Amino acid sequence: MKKWIAGFASIIAVALLLVGCGKSTKETTLTVGASNVPHAQILKHVKPQLKKEGINLKVKVFQDYVLPNKSLANKSLDANYFQHTPFLNNWNKKNNGTLVSAGKVHLEPIGVYSQKYKSLKDLPDGATILVSNNVADYGRVLTILKDAGLITIKSGTDITTATFDDIATNSKNLKFKTDLEPKLMPKFYQQKEGDAVVINANYAEQAGINPTKKAIALEKNSSPYANIVAVRKGDTDKPAIKKLMKVLQSKSTQQWIQKEYKGAVVPVYPNGK
Repeated sequence: MKKWIAGFASIIAVALLLVGCGKSTKETTLTVGASNVPHAQILKHVKPQLKKEGINLKVKVFQDYVLPNKSLANKSLDANYFQHTPFLNNWNKKNNGTLVSAGKVHLEPIGVYSQKYKSLKDLPDGATILVSNNVADYGRVLTILKDAGLITIKSGTDITTATFDDIATNSKNLKFKTDLEPKLMPKFYQQKEGDAVVINANYAEQAGINPTKKAIALEKNSSPYANIVAVRKGDTDKPAIKKLMKVLQSKSTQQWIQKEYKGAVVPVYPNGK
């Protein structure tokens, strides 16, 4: 009887050990929505690292700026990675949303491109600049033009919420066409429409346009428009999200971004966080 009890106890102990091992190796699936370039590429780069942390990362690629936040809000995604904080704030305001930032990762310097002129100062009087309908980016465009000495901004204006109505002086009487889809901006540039075209770096890269070589003006690295990972309110402390941010903000990932994109995409924490 004693031998039987001892044997039974051993079996139970082994079973409990196996159950415990099963729990420790169980993966957590994390679904993140992202723009194709560079966001999805960066996520795919860190996927093996997250695998070691017990996170099965699934990347869902989006081709627009509308669906990723909708999908996150309706819980089709666990997080998304495609936008900056002013864009997120604007989306929350318009949609009564409560999405929040889990942290910054990189900056995509927005740029002004032209097939006709080599610098902003070369633009003629009355030149037309094509700008997308993404209102959250207007402050970025205004800052570039202000730094070039082409415009001044009304005193007291919050640049992150500024629009073209906040221009105080416009020495060259520049005109702005602002009813265009962001993803179509490279096409307008390639077709030589307008005198200059403003293009987000991810769409420029996607179209094979190197921002550091083709832009006649680029946003400075000190810009507040760093791209973030967004999550639903209350999810920033979830273990899987914290592991994702740790890997994205790590020294190795940030330096990979710097090397891979050669200045077209700039790491926020080049030496890791």
